Amino acid sequence: MRYLILALLTAATGLTGCAGRSELVSTERLAVVKDTSAFPAPNRNDLTVADRPSLIGPLDTIQVDVFNVPDLSREVQVDASGRISIPLAGTIPASGKTATELAAAIEAALRTRYVRQPEVTVNIKNSVSQVVTIDGQVVEPGLYPVTNQMTLMRAIASAKGMSEFARADDVVILRTVDGRKMAGLYNMAAIRRGAYDDPAIFANDVIVVGDSPQRRIFRDFISLAPLLAAPLVAVLQ
Repeated sequence: MRYLILALLTAATGLTGCAGRSELVSTERLAVVKDTSAFPAPNRNDLTVADRPSLIGPLDTIQVDVFNVPDLSREVQVDASGRISIPLAGTIPASGKTATELAAAIEAALRTRYVRQPEVTVNIKNSVSQVVTIDGQVVEPGLYPVTNQMTLMRAIASAKGMSEFARADDVVILRTVDGRKMAGLYNMAAIRRGAYDDPAIFANDVIVVGDSPQRRIFRDFISLAPLLAAPLVAVLQ
């Protein structure tokens, strides 16, 4: 037991030496403003992001409106196979299409049924297919909707942040691109410092926040040695 205590105290001393935070300086990718009164406000372009196509998927709910034909306008849920059924238009594949593409497909189907110059608009009312999976050491793992502004930091914030034993330097994004499974390893601490950009998150991504077994061991030791808990906890903090 004595050797275990000495080992942990040695590790704690090492952590103390690493705990000093280095000064944040400007780089090619990051401009540091030390005078807070000079911190500029964002302009209009900074407040918007490039539009991403929002794709329709199985079990999404959409609103279909046909101009001048109110009987054909309706709210429709995409079935599990990714199709919808519209009177006169029949069954139409919807999965993988944008709202504009699906509207054009419905118009083409209505023309074949002698509807003159149909004008169709489609709006996605509720999407359950455009989600990201957040797992690992976050407070609330689960499925979260993806928006145009979704980035790695915002996704983790949606899951209420990292848990006590998360490893900021071990965050993995799993993604399928052209049928190939790919993985990217990210360091959240480096992203917060502005060392590199906060990566965009897309639908069907899986984010896994790593675990720190060393901190778990330390927590277990604290519970067994209450007399050392206060100074050791202070060192870690």
